[in-house]
Formats: sequence, structure tokens, C-alpha cells
Amino acid sequence: MPTKSVVVGSAVGLHARPAAIISEAAGELDSEVLIGIPGDEAVDASSALLIMTLGAGKGDTVEVSGDSQADVDAIAALVEKDLDA
Repeated sequence: MPTKSVVVGSAVGLHARPAAIISEAAGELDSEVLIGIPGDEAVDASSALLIMTLGAGKGDTVEVSGDSQADVDAIAALVEKDLDA
């Protein structure tokens, strides 16, 4: 399963607005993508509520994984951006 470690770029972390943008993008993909804190259980990236339960803040490292490398890369790129700007 392709996995990529990325640093959260949004100033508010993976909170409401960034989580909503990420979950919407993940919901449009053809494969399942997961986001998790290293060492903890990953959650479905297509659920904004589950993303927010991670409690990931700006500068925290998260792992994005899934069946498709292209899908993992797409979601990882969103996690790295400041989506609350």
C-alpha cells in the first residue's frame, strides 16, 4: 500500500475547513485513501469528521496511504497546503 509522510500546512491544522476540502477531494477519488498520525490507527480521508478527530495541528506529521499512488499524492499535496488561507 503506497504511503507518504507529510507535514500539515494549514495554520489551524486539520480542522473544519481543511478537513472539509480534503474529504471532498478524497470522496471524488476512485480508491480509498487513509490519513493517520504515525503509530495510531488511520481514518478514512473522505470523512471530514474523522479527519478532525486526529487532532493534527500545523507542523504535525501525518501519513497518507491508499491503494493508488496518484490518489495518495493528491491528498498528501492538500494536507501540505495552507487550506485555511
